Amino acid sequence: MSRLSSWVAIGDSFTEGVGDEALDGGYVGWADRLAETLATSDPDFTYANLAVRGKLLREVVEEQVPVVEQAKPDLVTLCAGGNDLIVPGSDVDHIANEFEQAVVRLRAAGCDVVVFTGPDPRSQPVVRRVRGKVGIYNAHLRAIADRHNARVVDLWAMPVLADLRAWSDDRLHFSPEGHRRIALRTAEVLGVSVTEDWRDPLPPEPAMPWLRLRQADLAWTRTYLLPWVRRQLRGESMGDGIRPKRPELGPIVDQHRHNGRATA
Repeated sequence: MSRLSSWVAIGDSFTEGVGDEALDGGYVGWADRLAETLATSDPDFTYANLAVRGKLLREVVEEQVPVVEQAKPDLVTLCAGGNDLIVPGSDVDHIANEFEQAVVRLRAAGCDVVVFTGPDPRSQPVVRRVRGKVGIYNAHLRAIADRHNARVVDLWAMPVLADLRAWSDDRLHFSPEGHRRIALRTAEVLGVSVTEDWRDPLPPEPAMPWLRLRQADLAWTRTYLLPWVRRQLRGESMGDGIRPKRPELGPIVDQHRHNGRATA
């Protein structure tokens, strides 16, 4: 793509960076990691991240898309709809139609658009129940991108994300290593030069004994699954009361000091 001098990232917890904790108590995530890389080669580069955990696609469209339409950045990245898919009775075709209308608006604002497919949730105990819906939604997203000349970061096609080390302890969000790999993959889609390859295999890991696996499952159920179910029953969201961490386009002057290896 042409020179990238401004970027607004919109969406939910994936783009906010949940699971990739910063030393200051916030979140880093694939988008901030990639933005830091882009800023090192262009001192005039500006970046905003409007994503907030727990947002449904409708909320992203209503709250975040208008900000992009006003800012008119060179690039907007959009990943949303995953939280809608796990709602019982949700209609994947309707969700995809809402997503397409958002892409139409972003393209009309003059932005290059990058969208993300969902990763294969086969190994994830909660999300795998909607694996079929994720697969259908991904097919819609690829078709939408083709119709509107958008780029696709295909997370489903990243085998490294099948490794549990790419996921955080809650098994719903990516770990720092998962976010780092996604930043590298997105850089590749954008044609940004990087020094590492997202395809590099993770080092071998000793197999965990069966009893420890079951103990880990029980601990996960108490710590993450039951609170998640209670929030769903109450109609609550992780993002209630949370504000975007980078609400306006600006230079990267406060780079995160984060755990894990280098950014993209």
